[in-house]
Amino acid sequence: MTRAADSEIAACASALTAAEALLDAARAGVSGMVVRDGRVDGAALEREQFAAHGFAWASTYVEALRQMLGWAGRCQAEGAFGELDSLFLRAAFGEYCAKLAGGIALSQVEIARPADLGIPDAAIDAFRRATAGIVAEGNTAAIRQRIAGLIAGGHFGETALGDEMLVMVRDQFRRFAEEEVAPHCHDWHRRDVLIPLGVVEHLAGLGVFGLTVPEEFGGLGMGKAAMCVVTEELSRGYIGVGSLGTRSEIAAELIRLGGTEAQKRKWLPLIASGEILPTAVFTEPGTGSDLGALKTRAARDGEVYRITGNKTWITHASRSDIMTLLVRTDPDSKDHRGLSMFIAEKPRGTDADPFPAAGMSGTEIRVLGYRGMKEYELGFDGFAVKAEGLLGGEEGQGFKQLMATFESARVQTAARAVGVAQNALELGQKYAAERIQFGKPIAEFPRVAGKLAWMAVETMIARQLTLFAAREKDSDRRCDIEAGMAKLLAARVAWANADNALQIHGGNGYAEEYEISRVLCDARILNIFEGAAEIQAQVIARGLLSRRN
Repeated sequence: MTRAADSEIAACASALTAAEALLDAARAGVSGMVVRDGRVDGAALEREQFAAHGFAWASTYVEALRQMLGWAGRCQAEGAFGELDSLFLRAAFGEYCAKLAGGIALSQVEIARPADLGIPDAAIDAFRRATAGIVAEGNTAAIRQRIAGLIAGGHFGETALGDEMLVMVRDQFRRFAEEEVAPHCHDWHRRDVLIPLGVVEHLAGLGVFGLTVPEEFGGLGMGKAAMCVVTEELSRGYIGVGSLGTRSEIAAELIRLGGTEAQKRKWLPLIASGEILPTAVFTEPGTGSDLGALKTRAARDGEVYRITGNKTWITHASRSDIMTLLVRTDPDSKDHRGLSMFIAEKPRGTDADPFPAAGMSGTEIRVLGYRGMKEYELGFDGFAVKAEGLLGGEEGQGFKQLMATFESARVQTAARAVGVAQNALELGQKYAAERIQFGKPIAEFPRVAGKLAWMAVETMIARQLTLFAAREKDSDRRCDIEAGMAKLLAARVAWANADNALQIHGGNGYAEEYEISRVLCDARILNIFEGAAEIQAQVIARGLLSRRN
């Protein structure tokens, strides 16, 4: 296998070189549309959004191939690059190179062709010649059939984590998800109830809420790669459980990076232990991703600030004990420079009285999926927040403080998406093996097998891209673009896997009693929150086009 593996990896390395050359041509083409005097022109970027977002997706595909090649090398170094892994690599390169040459779907109704990105015909022809072999022999029907057979036993390729501790952590949380979450979560979803407190307390005991909090503040002091592994496994059981740690991750990151020493000493140990549950209160009706347009205001009144305004899409708001609350402290400002972040204490609500705090009210937003923590619209009318709760002790820093957390939040969202994608794959595979039609399991029919095979391949692609972004963060390197790429691709893979798994279920998949109906609803949100796909593409495109070569 070693000689064959060497040949396979060498062929993919050659294809990657060709893909990088094509991407250089795309960058030049799009730069010609949107760069003026060496800088990205905002008006031009908006006007040429289709081309810019096509460039973002092409860049994501090339980075994904780069990470798959790195994964293959790690597998080989560990002596674990087996037939399935080799086929994964070949299929990934064959399919993504074909899309780079022929067009990448920005959505179900938008295809960005190479010419749309200003790539010259000569560069497109050169890329097609260089990758003709790997495209012809990559994601073929025969290879998909073989992959489907190899994953039938429940093995979906080597993850190549490269760290025995991470392997142990993964196995621990996989058992927890399989034993404590998977048997019950569909009932929670159908009854539309909060995840039981017993599960939350069990997670606290396992250290989930303090996973990346430094040890000096009571956490485990682990990195973002560990966070990805844990989040994926919990989300593979149920996205709601995988998302419980997100609230604590965001709050702890805000306080660790932007808080005063006293705020860190007070709040980080409580968050890490799970003694208090935080929620993020940022979004407002009508603003979406335009956080600079927030209107909820805070006015100083002695030793407190009085909060007035409305917030929406606030997750786990009733059960939370503190809010990281983004509001406007400068009433004369019109953009992000007048925003401040607060650590706002509140009493934990109950089913009978979800928001018992004076000056605060809330209404539940009924949703299709992602139900285990519930969503709320909140109203504030003179709600009091202690002045000592001003994050960092200085007004006007809120937007900058929030931006510092976006990399981690998007990496974790990507990990949630990978877990959902894996769950959908496994549900589809199980049903296909058990469903008998025309005298045999439907898994034996080529198009069903082909769906399952590609689902497995692309889940591995998304996983490796997500772990790459996490490792960049752990290395203290800026990774806003890498995190955006991971979130962009993983969210799409989660939705595609859920959609295809439901298709495999046929009419039964549309029935509420089947788990895939829940997973489809859960998967859909991933392409929207923590920055919709269009926002991610915009961030990636602007970031890459602003970089100096």
